[in-house]
Order: sequence, then structure tokens, then C-alpha cells
Amino acid sequence: MAAKSLGTSLRVVSLLPSAAEIICLVAPHELLVGRSHEDDFPHSITNRPILTAAKTTFTTSEDVNRQVSESLSTGQSLYDLDAEALAKLKPDVVVTQDLCDVCSIDLVTVERVARKLNPVPKVITLNPQNLQDVLANITEIGTALGFPDQAESVRSSLLQRVQRVRDQGAKLVSERGSRVTVGFVEWIAPIFVGGHWTPQMIQDAGGIHPLNSPKNQDDGAGKSFPIEDQKFIDLDAQVVIVAPCGLDIPTTERELRSIMDKNKSSNTPCWVSEYLQRGVKIAVVDGNQMFNRPGPRLVDAMEFLVGFINDRYDLVPSDFPWKLFTP
Repeated sequence: MAAKSLGTSLRVVSLLPSAAEIICLVAPHELLVGRSHEDDFPHSITNRPILTAAKTTFTTSEDVNRQVSESLSTGQSLYDLDAEALAKLKPDVVVTQDLCDVCSIDLVTVERVARKLNPVPKVITLNPQNLQDVLANITEIGTALGFPDQAESVRSSLLQRVQRVRDQGAKLVSERGSRVTVGFVEWIAPIFVGGHWTPQMIQDAGGIHPLNSPKNQDDGAGKSFPIEDQKFIDLDAQVVIVAPCGLDIPTTERELRSIMDKNKSSNTPCWVSEYLQRGVKIAVVDGNQMFNRPGPRLVDAMEFLVGFINDRYDLVPSDFPWKLFTP
């Protein structure tokens, strides 16, 4: 599909929160005519029609894990796509993903629906495995929408911030003589450890993520996976970061207190209690907005990491959504 000029404007649909953020950085917001139920940033797009819905209902992290496991075991998608509403929008471009069927609508469903539209839109599929891929997605989307110069400007600015974090992290490691062992939690019950770009970012910021290490110095790690609570306790992390996919800070705090109460009543070891007793700081981050979305704000997350894990809170962005957990 040949890119339309600014005068006629493309009609773009995002079915991925990080894609919406990228689109709005590299092109006029007006191009975005539809979004997924999770696309909530920037706030200027929240009046766009919602085209997807989750089939799961959040109750507790343990119950959601059960719902997801049952759906995936039967081959069911975790999301619905409103094909009729999408058709009415007549999009020229649909941006989606093929990284995680748990996080957003699956590619197979999107492509099946897109093929039936008239005209058939261009489907851009994102599948970032590391931070470099995320930054490359900015160039890919900007070019596809006809704004390559703006995309390059955004990418260049983000790269400068990434390099600043890497320099700060390297300096702090050199001064300390060692890296900080980080325990990163992407889901609470069961514990899912950090994956893909997160361990890479931790390493760039002066830490180490032993439970799922980067494949090499300049790459991401494998995907997130579950571990037993005792293995997380035995990690003996120096700092712990809890940023569950899709959860805000109040919900995450409630979940942490819930598992503390549950383990106390059953007289079983609780990783939260264990680390608090050792005096280890536990940071709760808005996982709905940060770390789990492979978009531009991963750089904000890197700036948080280099400040928090190195006990240099002056380096943490003042508006970054996090707090220290207290029972």
C-alpha cells in the first residue's frame, strides 16, 4: 500500500498499547481512528472506538493465571475483536503484534478479519525481542505511515537517553565493583520472572537478573516464565521490582498483601515477607504502563532502573509511577 499524503491522511488502527504510543510520537494523533481496550496512552486517544475486549476477568493473579491456562490449553483466543466495528472504520493500516497471545489480540485473528475488509488494510506486525527491536519498530511504523524523518528524530532522542543510562550504569558498577542482583516479578501468583527486554535493561542499568539472563551482552533474554516461590527466595536478590503485566499500583499492592496473608495462614514461606524481613527494598511499579509495553516508555523504565537498583533516587524520573512496598 502506498502511503497517503498528509492532506488525505491515513486511517490507522492500533491493536497494541505500545503501537498507539509509537504512532502518536511519529505521526499526527488524528491518524489513529481505532484502538484496543488497552490503548490508553497518550490520553488524547481515549475517545477512539475500542475494538477489542478481554475474555478473562481479573479477580486475583492466581485465578487469572488459571483462566489463561485453561483458555490456551483449548486453543481459544483470550480476546475478542469487533470485526463489524473495524470494518466501519475502513482502516488503511492495522498495527498489531505476534509476540504474546496472552498480552494482546493474536495475529491469526487479526489477519483473518483483515482479509475480509474492503479495502484490505496493510497489517503491520511487531515482534520485538529486545530493546533494539523496540527502537527499530519506531522506524518501521514511522516509515510505513509516511513520517520517516519524525521517526528517526524520535528514535535518535531515545537512543541518546539509553546511552546515558548505560554510561551511568557502567560508572556505578565500576565504583561499586559489582552488579546489583535484581529479582524482577512480571506476575505474582505464580511468580513469572522478567523476560525479553527487561533483563537487558537491568544489565544496562548496572544490575544482573540471574533467573533469566540476557542471551548475550547486547540482546534480550528469553520470554518470561513461572518459577517456584522458594527459587525466588533463594535468589537472595538485593532489590526486588514487582511490575505485573496489566496491573496498576493499588491492585499490585493488594495482591502482595493477599499472598502474605495467605502464606501466613497456611504457615508456608512467603517471598514478600522473606525479603521484607531481610531489609530488601521492594519497588511496586505500574505494570499496566511500564516495562511490559514494548514502546518508547521503556526508556523511562531504564531511567528508573538505574536510579532504584543503585540507590540513586535522584536519577529516577520524578513522574515515574512507582512506590516502595510496605505491608
